[in-house]
Amino acid sequence: MTGAQSSAQNKIMQRVRPIGIITPIRFSEASGPFAMHTDPIKNIQDNFRNLLLTNHGERVGLYDFGANLRPLVFDLGKDSFDQEAIIRIKNAISKYMPFIEPLTFESFNENSGERVLSKSGIRITYSIPRLNVTEKKIEVILYAGG
Repeated sequence: MTGAQSSAQNKIMQRVRPIGIITPIRFSEASGPFAMHTDPIKNIQDNFRNLLLTNHGERVGLYDFGANLRPLVFDLGKDSFDQEAIIRIKNAISKYMPFIEPLTFESFNENSGERVLSKSGIRITYSIPRLNVTEKKIEVILYAGG
């Protein structure tokens, strides 16, 4: 890399500050060893997805991090699942991402023809009032085999 190229890259890095690592983790050629978020809203979306998909005991040092939805997977489609999932998601949000305001929760089921694998999930509509973000949606897929 020449001095001019290095100088140009440094100017770009000064204008765009990395906020958080993009997941799933991938290597980057421009911003250091890993690809990084530079947009706060995309970083929050990524972190929210990770919060929803993480179960208790999976995050080192933070045993209760996550929505802990996997233990509920065999109750998908039942009213008890919806109620418990909403409680767990709201508790995780209030503890780890209190700046997110959940608006709606919707669960869905898609059974395969062979009934070996069930694909189910949750759609959440949320807002981030501090950033003037309204009506964002996220969908989390949960699989159950049997």
